[in-house]
Amino acid sequence: MEFLLRLLNLPLFFLLVLLILLLASAVKIVQEYERGVIFRLGRLVGARGPGLFFIIPIIDRMVKVDLRVVTLDVPSQEVITRDNVTVKVNAVVFFRVIDPSAAIVQVEDFQRATWNISQTTLRNVVGQSELDDLLANREEINQKLQRIIDETTEPWGVKVSIVEVKDVELPQPMQRAMAKQAEAEREKRAKIVHAEGEFAAAQTLASAANVMSANPGSLQLRYLQTLTEISVEKNSTIIFPVPVDMFEALYQRFVKPSGESE
Repeated sequence: MEFLLRLLNLPLFFLLVLLILLLASAVKIVQEYERGVIFRLGRLVGARGPGLFFIIPIIDRMVKVDLRVVTLDVPSQEVITRDNVTVKVNAVVFFRVIDPSAAIVQVEDFQRATWNISQTTLRNVVGQSELDDLLANREEINQKLQRIIDETTEPWGVKVSIVEVKDVELPQPMQRAMAKQAEAEREKRAKIVHAEGEFAAAQTLASAANVMSANPGSLQLRYLQTLTEISVEKNSTIIFPVPVDMFEALYQRFVKPSGESE
């Protein structure tokens, strides 16, 4: 009798365990930064979450999708620019999923697909640009990359927000040539500045000469001022030229009147 009761209790025990497992599989918890994409008998139902919700065991299947921003490093790519210069460039891409259902249904692996399209787009955009634009107009290149990649990934429910070209590696001969060009440009600017300074100084001296020639007394005052400055610095004997006009003035005042009286 006891043996029969045990046999009857065994199916009830297994049934109870099975019921508990089914209830556990029906309860789903999704974090704030995640969404659960629900499939019912293979058909898309939609995205659920965040928080606690229930699904139908065995019939429903859930796939979690992370909505946080993903940083994707694009490895170095060897590209020939439009002006036939071989460079190596790498970049970084920031993207996030904005449509979890499309990210699961429209593409098999949205992260790998975004990574591949970023590499090909980087090669195409750099190949269509000249080296000077790549070095000087980096922001325009970044915006063009972001726009093209984002247009491609939009049907996948992926939003590419930022694309930055991190490093542009030039060949050694090109680096030496650019260094020589920069040095020549600096020397050119230095010579121009020096010539402009000489020209301004010559103009100032010419203006001063015109003023002194119009006022002879100012030239004598300048002589006296220069003599005072020199005597302050060193205690020494200085031979200073005296303008002939001063002797002429003294002659007119003292020597000539006495000669007339004779």
